[in-house]
Amino acid sequence: MKVIRRRTLFHKQRYTNLYRLFGLVALITIAVFIILGLQSGSIRSPFAPTPTPTRSTGSLVLEGQAFFEAGDLDASITAYREATELDDGNAALWAELARIQTYSSRLLTSDQDRLDRLEEALASIEQAVALAPENPSVLASYAFVLDWYATHPLVGDSQAELNRAEQNALLALSLDPNAPLALAFYAEILIDQGKWNQADQYIQRALLYGDDLMDVHRVYAYFLESTLQYNQAIEEYQAALEINPNLTFLYISIGQNYRALAFRTSIPTQQKILYEQALEYFAKASRVNDQLGIQDPLPYVAIAKTYAQMGEFFAAARNALKAVDIEPDNADLYGQLGNIYKRGRNYETSIIALKCAVRGCTPSESCAARGGCTEGDPGVTVIGLPLTSTSATYYLDYGSVLAAFSPKYPAYCIDAVDVLTQLITAFGDDSTVRTNAEDGLSICASVSASQTLTPTFFPTGTYINTPAP
Repeated sequence: MKVIRRRTLFHKQRYTNLYRLFGLVALITIAVFIILGLQSGSIRSPFAPTPTPTRSTGSLVLEGQAFFEAGDLDASITAYREATELDDGNAALWAELARIQTYSSRLLTSDQDRLDRLEEALASIEQAVALAPENPSVLASYAFVLDWYATHPLVGDSQAELNRAEQNALLALSLDPNAPLALAFYAEILIDQGKWNQADQYIQRALLYGDDLMDVHRVYAYFLESTLQYNQAIEEYQAALEINPNLTFLYISIGQNYRALAFRTSIPTQQKILYEQALEYFAKASRVNDQLGIQDPLPYVAIAKTYAQMGEFFAAARNALKAVDIEPDNADLYGQLGNIYKRGRNYETSIIALKCAVRGCTPSESCAARGGCTEGDPGVTVIGLPLTSTSATYYLDYGSVLAAFSPKYPAYCIDAVDVLTQLITAFGDDSTVRTNAEDGLSICASVSASQTLTPTFFPTGTYINTPAP
């Protein structure tokens, strides 16, 4: 009997399948093609991240407008800059960028920072004018930028720049006599020239054609404020806020007008109410910044000045210190703080803060001016401010306090005489500056000079009387 092998009872006999073989070859060929395509980039992996779509100019403009409406001017500037990169031949984009850059300069604290921003605005608007030299809207914006640039304290020939601003405003009006922005910006130029009657005529025309524009109400408010009509100015700033409710500089302007009203009244109860209204608007500006995540010292500076005007110097110093904590290398903020210390009769500390503003200071001195730095904060180097119409107050405070202490510390006169002499040379035509500076110089002149003194600085930044060997 033939027994079949056990293997064949449980396993099928294998045969070669030509169709399966061809299929495998085809799959391998396809796989190789896909791999080569992925490597060359001609084929995209389904698992690769979706490519970022190219932004359109229109979407960037909408974004820039939205950020402006929200009060985030820096983000608005970024969006408009990107839009001009995509469409650099669009004069309207350059003009709007310049307008926002100019307004944003109001949110900066130091003279140099404001000047830098205005120069950026000037470059943007000049690009717009090069593209559209006969466009009335572009020319109106040019006049606006030039006006703000001309009135900056660090600009040398401000009158020449103001004349250029006027020429461009008049050219815009010759092309479109009823253009509301051209009318408003020309009125602003006339205000800065002290031509009140003409300014009133042009801003009234601007209101006739542009009552729905924030810029028009802002300029009218500025006219009313400049002519000491503070209540009406507040109403116009509020009208501007109704159009753009998140522009913090409008809140600050309203607060400043309430503060001016408070200073002018002699009725204590009314004065208290007006100060509280001023503080409320400054606090609103701070809240807008908080909502946007913006670190802005200006509302705290405004609050500090208000408390100082109220005679509440502890609260004033506390808010001034908040401002310094936001920008600890900002010399102007140390000047504000030093002025508050001086008015609150904290003279020794005022010298430290004012030195940071006028002469600059070391990291340890900056900490001393701030009442001490927190653990891990080594302080910052502060560069002193050049003498300008803005910083002259700090120079006068610093020189005067040093002179007042010089009978006890004669070496203080070394810096006091230098600073006060600079003030008289630069601003001697101002009777207040000259009188106070001369008083300080007189004190130093009366201090005994029987020994040669050398100035010595301690970490606090104050001098001590050190006789020379």
